[in-house]
Amino acid sequence: MAVAARPPRRLINRVAGRHPVGVAFAAPYLTFLALIYAYPIILAIYMSFHDYFFAAPGAQVDRPFIGLDNYSTALGDPAFRRALLNVVVFLVINVPLTVGLALVLASALNTALPFRTFFRSSYYLPYVTASVALIGVWLWLFNSDGLVNAIIGEAGPDPTWLVNRFWAMPIIAFFATWKQLGFYVLVYLAALQNVPQELYDAAAVDGAGKLRSFQHVTVPGVRSATTLVIILATIVGANFFTEPYLLTGGGGPNGASISPVLLMYQEGIEQNKPGYAAAIGVILAIGVVVVSLVNRFLLERD
Repeated sequence: MAVAARPPRRLINRVAGRHPVGVAFAAPYLTFLALIYAYPIILAIYMSFHDYFFAAPGAQVDRPFIGLDNYSTALGDPAFRRALLNVVVFLVINVPLTVGLALVLASALNTALPFRTFFRSSYYLPYVTASVALIGVWLWLFNSDGLVNAIIGEAGPDPTWLVNRFWAMPIIAFFATWKQLGFYVLVYLAALQNVPQELYDAAAVDGAGKLRSFQHVTVPGVRSATTLVIILATIVGANFFTEPYLLTGGGGPNGASISPVLLMYQEGIEQNKPGYAAAIGVILAIGVVVVSLVNRFLLERD
């Protein structure tokens, strides 16, 4: 009886590595990534080049190829341009606040501070709390008869915060900063563990105070963490949806706080234009990748 030839061991090592059992352990997660991330991305790109629309299951409908029509429509749409501008405003407020506050708080919590464990838990609590519950609190704070207006009285804006074209977007950015801050504090706390104490001792011997030590030891010591925080904050900020949907009633007033992801939902689900919505998503994804790469290049260069 002829024995089947075994595949060369070198070929097996190329495909599965030296320990093929590792591929078996990683296969469920790789399958998860393929189904949850890769397939939707490929489908979105396909939809963006077609006159795509939702139909009943099993129905045979024509979805013709239309090339770049969805992209040209998106780039010429005033609502989409306004959504991009809102993202820029959001990031200009959110990212510097996130980096500055997270680094300062992490540096304080890394010292022998009284009730340090309590403060660490307090800053992390909003991050793990459901957004809907937190948004209810902010609605109470910034309504026309809310706590903020009750405190500042006549100094409050008219119309009030969340229905004001100027203040709606900053309030959303402040909310996102406050909610996400605990996570980034933990990132900086982990990075601060790798900054040698000898550097602080040497700075103290040279006469540097706390501020100069923070500037010349802490900030350079957590540079890689700062790069990560900026990139993550940019990605999260470019994809915000829940905040304008709930805080300002769907991006109001008159689109002053609408985001590209919220516009995708409105066009793709409510208006049944998934091809157009997919084009918006592809443009947004490309923009986020480009901005993240530029940030990484600028922050990590010598």
